[in-house]
Amino acid sequence: MDHQPPPFFKRGPAPLALLSFYAALSLALLVVDARLHTLDVLRRTLSVLTHPLQQAAQTPAQVIGNAAGYFSSIAMLVDENTRIKRSQTDRSATLLRTQQLEAENGRLRRLLGIKERQPAIGLATRILYAARDPFSRRIVVDKGQQEGIVAGQPVADDAGIVGQVTRVFPFVAEVTLITDKDQAVPVQIVRNGLRSVVFGLGAGQLELRYMPANADVQNDDLLVTSGLDGIFLPGFPVAKVVHIERDASYSFARITCTPVAGVENFGEVMVLALPEADALPESLVKDSSGEADKAGEKSARNKKKRLKRDG
Repeated sequence: MDHQPPPFFKRGPAPLALLSFYAALSLALLVVDARLHTLDVLRRTLSVLTHPLQQAAQTPAQVIGNAAGYFSSIAMLVDENTRIKRSQTDRSATLLRTQQLEAENGRLRRLLGIKERQPAIGLATRILYAARDPFSRRIVVDKGQQEGIVAGQPVADDAGIVGQVTRVFPFVAEVTLITDKDQAVPVQIVRNGLRSVVFGLGAGQLELRYMPANADVQNDDLLVTSGLDGIFLPGFPVAKVVHIERDASYSFARITCTPVAGVENFGEVMVLALPEADALPESLVKDSSGEADKAGEKSARNKKKRLKRDG
């Protein structure tokens, strides 16, 4: 009989064989899961079971980050509040003088029989997102037909004109920014009153077109809406001149401007009401219709004379 002692260590399959088996099993599970998605239920179950552990592990970092953000936000709010108060103090004299000038302007207009400017009435909206078209500059706001918004209404922020409503849906509206290539705004220069039209360039810039090469335009000139189109109320800031190219070989100067409003910034804008159409006086309508009738009669008489002469 063989009385040899049992081996001290029990030996199983060779390590290389185990490695090959587990590698083949892992590859098989990967292929089956990729093809048949058989492990989705197991994966979701493990995710649910490990979620509390993940939350517990992330809690210290979140607490530290929230504390740092809380104190930094307090410091930012205090700093912003201080700047706002200082800005209000600096502008108080200008604001009081502006109010006095507006009142004086109103009295002079009433004295001269000139109609006063229509007050700006608007609806505050929030920007939801930018349009997905990479070749246009458009945004979508959270107000639409239900709130009375119609296509064509101008849009502004606290600094100036932002754009114009171009498409309206029941609950949202699409606004084309003034920097879009298809957008144009009639403007005039505050310094000397020159009128022109500013067009979008599509890259956050504007171009003041149709100005002669020798026109009195300077850098930092402020452009405001002229109101000649009957859409944008006059006097709203639009852009500021930043670069002028004058070439004697061209009739017009190339004038580049930058928008005054936060066209690419902020999250709230104001949709302004359209100016009301003024009805023509009755006397003017009668005169114009009478003149039209006289012109028609005169044309008919001339036609008859020509027919007789030709006949």
